[in-house]
Amino acid sequence: MNIKLNKPLIFLDLEATGLSIGSDRIVEICLLKLNIDNSTEIKTQRINPQMPIPDVVSKIHGIYDIDVEGCQTFKEAAPELLRFIGNADFAGYNSNKYDIPLLAEEFLRAEADFELEGRKLVDVQNIFHFMEPRNLSAAYKFYCNKPLENAHSAEADVKATFEIFKAQIERYEGKEVEDSKGNKIIPVTNDIPKLSELTTAKSKNADLAGRIVFNDKGVEVFAFGKHKDKPVVEVFTKEPSYYNWMMQGDFPLYTKKVITKIRLKMK
Repeated sequence: MNIKLNKPLIFLDLEATGLSIGSDRIVEICLLKLNIDNSTEIKTQRINPQMPIPDVVSKIHGIYDIDVEGCQTFKEAAPELLRFIGNADFAGYNSNKYDIPLLAEEFLRAEADFELEGRKLVDVQNIFHFMEPRNLSAAYKFYCNKPLENAHSAEADVKATFEIFKAQIERYEGKEVEDSKGNKIIPVTNDIPKLSELTTAKSKNADLAGRIVFNDKGVEVFAFGKHKDKPVVEVFTKEPSYYNWMMQGDFPLYTKKVITKIRLKMK
């Protein structure tokens, strides 16, 4: 089918040094331009981020420091990227939360004349979630094949969650899938420790609120503020008052418990 357009639409995807819009940099950009006549053009380019790519990130997207040596910096690539983009609208998967903000940030750093005003932004992920809800009621309907009565009542919700959990094990136990590296695995088993590992694998939080996280070396670092990405021990050693500021501030009690435990270990 043809997509109805009155101006070009660019589908974009970015690979970067990490997930921070403010501090991470693009290492690869792909732009697929859908023209008004529904013909397509595609532009894919590696970018030298002028900073190291963390090994843990390289293992995800397969782009290492050596792969971007000699590539244009974003500032060098910006004029041609702007020419290709022109007045197009944008589309992508989770693009409104990540790709578009990161792209805009890079153009601003490059002092390029890039403006989002007047452009339409289409996030394909949001359409997916809107049409295929991922809430408890939708999960109950999918796994248990019946509507959830009294949704948002604590008892009804917890019973539904229990039924969904049992249905998931029955449906998926022993089912083989491929992981991100192409290895065949059986992720769902009737084993609580393994299910816990599966469902918390992506979390690096040292506290529940994500204010303190583990870095690639397993060290607790700050995930916010002026000391973002710095080890907690290092900050508390050089600036002991920062601990007191956090303890007196509006932080969750569990976060305060975690930093207190770290501080006690220092002593």
